[in-house]
Amino acid sequence: MFIYSIRASTVKIIGVMLLFAVILTALALSGEGAAVSAFSSATEVDYSGIRTREDRIGFIKNFGIEIEEGSEEEKPFRMPDSFDRVILGYNELQKKQGLDLSKYENKRVTRYTYKVTNYKSEGEVYANLFIYRGRIVACDLSSADPSGFVVPLTLVDRGNLK
Repeated sequence: MFIYSIRASTVKIIGVMLLFAVILTALALSGEGAAVSAFSSATEVDYSGIRTREDRIGFIKNFGIEIEEGSEEEKPFRMPDSFDRVILGYNELQKKQGLDLSKYENKRVTRYTYKVTNYKSEGEVYANLFIYRGRIVACDLSSADPSGFVVPLTLVDRGNLK
């Protein structure tokens, strides 16, 4: 007999990841998605030199996004060695801001998630940074709502900020 216990934080992380996968699947199936179609290619953004908490928060704040103090969640994981449809759809969003996840297949990446406090949206909104060796390899702003959105962080429409 096997006994397996999970913590509430584990359930929360799995729930957020499943929600994220559902949103990405919906975006992949519907093309680019309405929330992203208004954006064009990214301007020059420096994705390197992100080594400390202050660096991460400063990067997010450069785009006018405010985060809740103490809301940082850190999750190390290994990128898959081959991408499925969901990750390929997400990678298309990243390419709009000059990033490409395919360079990081089978690499150990850390995801940092922050609760956003100044984005006009029903429900909670999160800023996500995916970092490999001090370099941001992906970043987004996403809604926790199942019918929500995922947009490239560097291309956030500032008209949606409070």
